Amino acid sequence: MLAALSMMFWSITLIVSLKYVSVVLRFDNGGEGGILALLALALRLTRDSPQLAWTVAVLGIFGASLFFGDAIITPAISVLSAVEGLSVATPAFERWVVPITLAILIGLFGIQSHGTGAVGRLFGPITVLWFVVVATLGALSIEQTPAVLAAFDPRHALGFALKSPGVTFLVLGAVFLAMTGAEALYADMGHFGPFPIRLAWFGLVFPSLMLNYFGQGALLLRDPAAMRNPFYLLAPQDLLLPLVVLATVATVIASQAVISGAFSVTQQASRLGYLPRLPTLHTSETERGQVYVAQVNWTMLVLVMLLVLAFKSSSAIASAYGIAVSGTMVLDTALIAIVAFSLPGRPNLLFLALLALVGSVELVFFASNATKFVEGGWFPLSCGLALFVIMTTWKRAQSVLAAHSADKRVPVEDFRKLFGSAIPRVPGTAIYLAADPKSVPTVLMHNLKHNKVLHERVIFLSVTDADVPRVPNLERAELSVIEPRRLYQATLRYGFMEAPDVPKDLGLFKRLALEIDPAEATFFLGKSTIAKAAKPGLFTWRRELFRWMQRNSPSAAESFKLPPDRVVELGTRITL
Repeated sequence: MLAALSMMFWSITLIVSLKYVSVVLRFDNGGEGGILALLALALRLTRDSPQLAWTVAVLGIFGASLFFGDAIITPAISVLSAVEGLSVATPAFERWVVPITLAILIGLFGIQSHGTGAVGRLFGPITVLWFVVVATLGALSIEQTPAVLAAFDPRHALGFALKSPGVTFLVLGAVFLAMTGAEALYADMGHFGPFPIRLAWFGLVFPSLMLNYFGQGALLLRDPAAMRNPFYLLAPQDLLLPLVVLATVATVIASQAVISGAFSVTQQASRLGYLPRLPTLHTSETERGQVYVAQVNWTMLVLVMLLVLAFKSSSAIASAYGIAVSGTMVLDTALIAIVAFSLPGRPNLLFLALLALVGSVELVFFASNATKFVEGGWFPLSCGLALFVIMTTWKRAQSVLAAHSADKRVPVEDFRKLFGSAIPRVPGTAIYLAADPKSVPTVLMHNLKHNKVLHERVIFLSVTDADVPRVPNLERAELSVIEPRRLYQATLRYGFMEAPDVPKDLGLFKRLALEIDPAEATFFLGKSTIAKAAKPGLFTWRRELFRWMQRNSPSAAESFKLPPDRVVELGTRITL
């Protein structure tokens, strides 16, 4: 018992307190955290090394995919484990554990559209109460059996590991469950900032958890039969049901953190070009990082409910839990090491040695959790692999389409030379969306080919992604005058945590001496797709996957919030 507690304490101290809270929170990308924010930072630093950038992209995308697997498992195991306390209070409740869990999960996902801020104001005080209660229960138990404090000595863990390495390897899989949530803590950094997270962790969360874990250890030293559920058995019988209720609410709040992290990672993936643009609702007027993605929310709910119905107990789901989280942790460490090597100046050898130590420990945890592959570990890995294929397929297809269009593009400066003033003009303003700010939009070439006219005022508009979370309004709009009062090249820039609103932001060009009324302008969009394969091949399925994703993803008009009655869309089909 002392050895297991010692492993738990030092593992949490090394990986969560030292790595994530003290170190990883320093590696933000414009204030945002999470593995995709880390990926954007690493890609920016490795852009001059294509092979290293490719490796970075693969690590980051797979890490994000595993995070989604974690985000599905966390609500299921958290709520289920809390509700299982009812069966400790009285066996009559045992058959109601799964139905009550499902009802709570439906309610949890149902309130997501109200935003993390509203949920935090509602449940924040309860979170503080929860940690105070678990710390108190643990402290009272430690007072009865103070000998448990010997577990602070790492020699207990090291001695057990040397004496029984095989058993230690298996025990680490259970010990690791105490560290889940660290990646969600990093992914939610943009919601709170690093200082509040560090203050909450070291000032309340870490001490409370350690008191409770050591209190459970003290209980087991007094009564080994309490192993069936040491957490709930810490409480007096009269307080058991109130503790179950409090634990259930607390796990709902804990699940909220990983769900909101999934929304943030989805939007980051979309802004970085690894997923289609999904409709995103900003749930706070002051915190732009607080978002809600309905499609992700309801998809997660279905998967979480299926997970609960399939495994039926938190102990069964625990077998699936560790692989996703430990895998993401290893990839975080790898990306941070690449960033540290890529930063200007000489790398800090002490810091790299610390990363090597942490990475080695995390690899051992991952290997230990991998032994549970057949028992349920296949689930997060399957989810991660499926999402990895989806994201890389979308990114690859978009790159192919962009390369195909690049071969046919005309530089903006050559537009007047090629077409001169011979083209007839009609009244009005035409806004042509252009993927490349330096090239004439291909949709304009199609319009000229079919209609053979131009509007009196033509604007080439590019909506570009910045690899920072947010772009200030003063830096969002850029304008070049190609031909006064007739032809302009305009750019709107958005960070990967922002949802574009083109009609609204067209007003930013007024300070650049260009007034645009979205209600009077005509927006021309081009849509390219990949044609069906002439004959089946090894990777034909990826082509069909992309075509399916493209058909079911929102159009650019929806993504940019363009007025539907002012949009003209012209499409092309590319044969490879």
